[in-house]
Amino acid sequence: MQEEIISRLSEIVEDKWVVTDNEGVSSYAKEHTMDSYKLVAPEPVEGCVVVKPKNAEEISKILKLANETKIPVVPKGGKTALAANAIPDKPSIIVSDERLNKIHEIDEENLSVTCDTAVTLGDLVKEMKKHDTLYFPLHPGDEGAHVGGMVSMNAGGVRAIRYGVMRDQVLGMEVVLPNGEIVNFGGKDGKLLKNNAGYDLRHLLIGSEGTLGFITKVVLKLVPEPKTKAILIMSYEDRGSAFRTVPALIQAGVIPQAVEYVERDQIKMTAKDLGENWPATDDGKCDLIAFMAEEDEDTLYEKCELVEKVCEKHGVLNIWIAESTKEQQSILDTRSHVLPSVEKDIVDMPDVTVPRSKLAGLIDEIDKLADKFNTRIPILAHAGDGNLHVFILKENDEKPDYFDELKGSIYEATIELGGTITGEHGIGYLRKNELKKQLSITEYEIMKKIKEAFDPNGIFNPNKFV
Repeated sequence: MQEEIISRLSEIVEDKWVVTDNEGVSSYAKEHTMDSYKLVAPEPVEGCVVVKPKNAEEISKILKLANETKIPVVPKGGKTALAANAIPDKPSIIVSDERLNKIHEIDEENLSVTCDTAVTLGDLVKEMKKHDTLYFPLHPGDEGAHVGGMVSMNAGGVRAIRYGVMRDQVLGMEVVLPNGEIVNFGGKDGKLLKNNAGYDLRHLLIGSEGTLGFITKVVLKLVPEPKTKAILIMSYEDRGSAFRTVPALIQAGVIPQAVEYVERDQIKMTAKDLGENWPATDDGKCDLIAFMAEEDEDTLYEKCELVEKVCEKHGVLNIWIAESTKEQQSILDTRSHVLPSVEKDIVDMPDVTVPRSKLAGLIDEIDKLADKFNTRIPILAHAGDGNLHVFILKENDEKPDYFDELKGSIYEATIELGGTITGEHGIGYLRKNELKKQLSITEYEIMKKIKEAFDPNGIFNPNKFV
């Protein structure tokens, strides 16, 4: 990076908030993708500089400088992305949001929380525990993820079946556009529930993967917290019966916080890795895990009884209930550890999504691919919303020769079943070559024009999905 540029950045944020040494810059250029999927994710290029602004005004000045000098800018949050969404591929100004980390207001009247972009999911969970009646309903995964990043990625997670995804939680946001202009989407205070004034630019920013603007402040919805909880584990001999249960539960009026599907051998291996015991060990080859939450115990037990009746109609072998906090935490910990337990062995993890009625069909296709390539393909599914995580494994600690063909086949099978190549993790670098498999030429061209409208100089997180 040119000394003149570094000097001008220092004038904007002060010297101590500019990082130029190779080791320091490298730590910011990376993200979780590269550590987990190092055989397929790109290494950050050299020649970058890191700046740590304190507010939207400083970010605005940085972006104006970048447009003037045509230097790329890469926004950087908690570095928990899973598709190489913010790894620089050319000398860039990496703008870290870490100093924008305040929770400004919890508004109980408007059921909202206003927070800076670098407030973490863990920060939000901790703060909301101080409030008896309200909580933030989503838990997309890593608690080190930043709120702005979760919005930018339209993060999902296990609770989407009841609460939706991040797109459904965002009332408003403050954004610095690539040209340096500071704007507010969602009304002056970002708390509007209805707003039909023109195109909904707020929703364009949600899920844009840091390509259309730098999110600096977010207003999120809060909901009343359920008072009673239980976890049910339902065991099945075959996945078709398990997946047919899910829409039947919803049709019967049961909407759990989450319904997860796990293969028995995989979840037992994960539990063993944690030193835990998986409760459902007697019968079956797979399990559904239903996370139940209701306002009172009577309603909770009524819903659990209804679950049992529905499951019996769809071939359940047995049902195990965890009522105690200790038992529930053990199950939560084990389910959360599935990815960490296999990370060292995987090359990539497509997060394909289909209509939930098509999940069994997609897994059948993946089984055929496993036979074709003579490999094991572990899976994990958010059965309630049709989201499937497919683990493509290394061979002899290397990317297998058939990797590209296998990944392409998984995407083709997904699209054929009416699905999408990514339900949560986004396109980033790892999926951009596959995006055209799903989109029509017209759709793709519209996306390119949207990018050009927001970022005419192409300096903001360039060379990602469009």
